[in-house]
Amino acid sequence: MKFTVAIATYNRLNLLRRAVDSVLNQTIPCDLVVVDDGSSDGTQEYMQELCAGEEAHRILYHRHEINQGHAGTVNTGVKIARGDWIKFLDDDDYLAPNCLEEMTNAIALCPQAVICSCIAAQVNEHEVEISRTPITGSEKVVYIPQADIHYGMLLELLPFGTPVQVACQRDAFLRTGGWDSQLDANCDDIDSWIRIAQFGDGIFLNQCLAYRTVWSGAYNYKFTFAKRLHTNILMKEKIYHLVNEQYRDQIPALEDIKKYLHLHWTIAAMKQKNIQSALQLMVPAIFSRKAWQLLLSASELRRSPQKKLPKLR
Repeated sequence: MKFTVAIATYNRLNLLRRAVDSVLNQTIPCDLVVVDDGSSDGTQEYMQELCAGEEAHRILYHRHEINQGHAGTVNTGVKIARGDWIKFLDDDDYLAPNCLEEMTNAIALCPQAVICSCIAAQVNEHEVEISRTPITGSEKVVYIPQADIHYGMLLELLPFGTPVQVACQRDAFLRTGGWDSQLDANCDDIDSWIRIAQFGDGIFLNQCLAYRTVWSGAYNYKFTFAKRLHTNILMKEKIYHLVNEQYRDQIPALEDIKKYLHLHWTIAAMKQKNIQSALQLMVPAIFSRKAWQLLLSASELRRSPQKKLPKLR
């Protein structure tokens, strides 16, 4: 198998350099695809220089003359990629040097896998770690049968999260039709994982192999809390209907999950001191006992990550 790392970029040259360096310094060979969504900050000149250098044989650069948005740019990258596995990477994030090597070793032992994720550290603009994705289970590598994936995603037991964490089989990605441009940068990634997971098994590596930058310029910061809640509910609805029949009697009612999400985003708004949004989001769920129970359960899972897979086979 061969990896292609696909980077979508737009006017973030300084951050892009770091992302590209993290790919070119991987401990195993890989290809790099950079799709530029019409940048005007020198990105084109930087990439042209790279494509004329020593690493030119493994670098592809494509430029959109008309801006197509985040999802469309990712889709272009996957279409022109030469690898049979795609590692996603936003331009403001970066990889640990051994990321692809560890993923390759895990995938080799589970050839029916179509999606792979790992622990990511959230860092600030100075690369100081703020937090880290919780571990999943007790093994270094956790293999998840396809029948279990949507159940695990619904109950937030499986962190198939941001692009910097995730890789997928290219053919499975293409079978789904790619990222949905209507969601553009607001759960377009999660929506993709949901659909890819219909075609095979999953893998999670309990290793920190990726770094996600948390900063005010991140794509999702442009959306209101209400918009993010609405899209989060949409994702849960999609997952809910894909949960395997064997788990149907073990999952909460969809309406209770929706109310739990209201509480989740209420807390997120409060953390950013957006009291008005917090109050608006809280109203539908404040008196729901089940929603509060789900919120407490989610908090407990984050505090006790070794118990995160109690029902997965």
